[in-house]
Amino acid sequence: MATFSTAPVRWRLDAPVLWHFSVVAGVAALLSTAPVTPAAGTTIALPSVPDTPAAAPTAPAATTTAPPAATAEADPAPACERLTKLVTSDGVALAAWFYPAIKPEPAAGAAGEERSPVVILVHDLGGSHESVEPLARDLQARGVAVVAPDLRGHGATTGPADRDGIDAKTLKANDFQKMTMTGGGRVRDQAENRGDLETVRNWIRSNAERRKLDGDRFVVVGSGVGAAVAAQWTLLDAAWPDIASGPQGSQVRGLVFVSPAWTTRGFSISPALASEPVRRSLPMLVIGGARDADAVKIYEQLKRQRPDGWSEKRAGQSAPTQAPKLAANARPSLYLRQFDTGLSGDTLAAHVPKESRGGHPAAIIDGFVTGRGRRSSIPAMTSSGLRSRSRLAAKSDAAIAGSPYSRLASVASVSPGATRTLAATG
Repeated sequence: MATFSTAPVRWRLDAPVLWHFSVVAGVAALLSTAPVTPAAGTTIALPSVPDTPAAAPTAPAATTTAPPAATAEADPAPACERLTKLVTSDGVALAAWFYPAIKPEPAAGAAGEERSPVVILVHDLGGSHESVEPLARDLQARGVAVVAPDLRGHGATTGPADRDGIDAKTLKANDFQKMTMTGGGRVRDQAENRGDLETVRNWIRSNAERRKLDGDRFVVVGSGVGAAVAAQWTLLDAAWPDIASGPQGSQVRGLVFVSPAWTTRGFSISPALASEPVRRSLPMLVIGGARDADAVKIYEQLKRQRPDGWSEKRAGQSAPTQAPKLAANARPSLYLRQFDTGLSGDTLAAHVPKESRGGHPAAIIDGFVTGRGRRSSIPAMTSSGLRSRSRLAAKSDAAIAGSPYSRLASVASVSPGATRTLAATG
């Protein structure tokens, strides 16, 4: 009768016995429930076995937990979404991209998910969302949501259907004005006339709740001629009147100009600079390169209207200077940040140097929007504050009377057909 011992035995086994044990051990490993009966008269030494096997669960754990590299490869970040079904009132199929804010995990016990500030990023003439995408990605990584449209005549935007296409090389002043169009009725969300930026604004409004977007921190960033487009649309945004449900204008909370162009193909930024709220009340940041003469010129005009509320750092300055009469705890409403570089327009906007201590456009724009590292230039705005700004902005119609844009500014009070006629003849 075979006997078993749990202690190792140093007997010498003949070759046939070793062969027999190897076969039996292999079968036992495959069929653990089957009993093994060794040959009669043989004493086999078995190693001690722990009560709970440790090796068995180790293998599946490695297959269910992917390493960091595999996770990043399977789910690349940051995300970007192309928006569809954005059509202006004159039939332009607007292509736009949404860069949702990348936010840290909420702290334990936090009340709820914080809403993200929103930036509409407007590229320069001849550019597209791709030419400013590095800026969009950088802001996205900093917790700012970005919508970057391809303006009509650029990128993937097409139409309108009644024309043989729009090309950036043939755009005229009237085409830039259509980019800023908004109006046609008393209720803004039902307006008959929607240009490029108004169409983007409507998407943000309709998706703010689902996408957790913060309408109280809504900033427009324009590069080159995109700065003039942004300024003109901001002027028209402020002209929308209050209705029974509350304010529906003055939704732009801040403006950023990157290498702003004074005049492009007859389309000028000048009327917007001379009007409220752009002239004095809206927080503004002007960014330029060392050779961006228009950026400095535009800043100087705004500075004259805000003698006690400016901060500037010109090319070659080691530190910013500010208005002498600016109160100690007050926030400037106007900033100039000029870089000692030959870059300009979209190239400057998208520039992120390899070694930087925060001194590049994305970091400065992020500070302007969110106030990280310093107090934000965009204060909290209550409903009463919005109404006050709306009343102030109502003066803009008189300020731009007689300009090429006066007809567009009063577009809310005319019929849709008349508006299209005015835009076509502007």
